[in-house]
Amino acid sequence: MLIDCPFCDVTIDAHERGTVTRQDEQIPHHTTHLLECPRCGEPIVAGQDLVHLYLDVMDWTIAKRLWPSPQKYSTTGLPNIVSTSIEEAEKCYKGKAYIACAVMCGRAIEAICKDNQTKSSNIAAGLKELLEKQIIDSKIYQWAEALRLHRNIGAHANDEVISKEDAQDLLDFTKAICDYIYLLTEKFKTFMERKQSLKDNHQL
Repeated sequence: MLIDCPFCDVTIDAHERGTVTRQDEQIPHHTTHLLECPRCGEPIVAGQDLVHLYLDVMDWTIAKRLWPSPQKYSTTGLPNIVSTSIEEAEKCYKGKAYIACAVMCGRAIEAICKDNQTKSSNIAAGLKELLEKQIIDSKIYQWAEALRLHRNIGAHANDEVISKEDAQDLLDFTKAICDYIYLLTEKFKTFMERKQSLKDNHQL
C-alpha cells in the first residue's frame, strides 16, 4: 500500500500488519490499516473509504495517513486554479480563520465551474450546469450548494458564525468533490478501459 512515511519523508510501499473494517448493514464503508514502513520499520496508521463510482461499481479511495500527523491532502492531479484554493483553505483552517476557510472552499467550487467551462459566471447556475452535464451527481450537487451558501456567509458582513466543526466539514466536502470530479472519475475511466482491453484480448 502506497503511503507517505513521515519518518523517512518519502512515499513507500508499506507492509500491512492488520486491518479493522467498519460496516453499516454488513456493507464495509471504512477500513483502518496498521502499516509498517519497509525502510525504517516505524508504524503508520492509514484509512480508506469505500465510495460509489458509477451504477453498482464501488471502489476504495486512495489510502490517507491518519497517524502520525494526518497526511496533508494531495492536490496532485487537480487543476492549478482549484488546488490553489484548497491549499489556501487548509492554511486558513490551521490558522483558525474559519470564515476565511469557508470562503476559500467556496472559491474552490467556483474554480471547478470555471475549469469545466460553465456558461454562467454565477456559481449557483454553474453548479446546475455541472449537474445537467452529469459531471456531478445529485449528492455532490447538494454538498457543493452547501459550500456555496456558506461561502456567501463568509464573504459578506453579517452576524452568522462559521464554527471550527463547520469549517472542517466544508473542507472535507470540498476535497471529496475534487476527488469525485478529478480523481475517481479518471480512475473509473482507466478501470473501464482496462476491462475493455482484457475483453478485446480474450476475443482475439
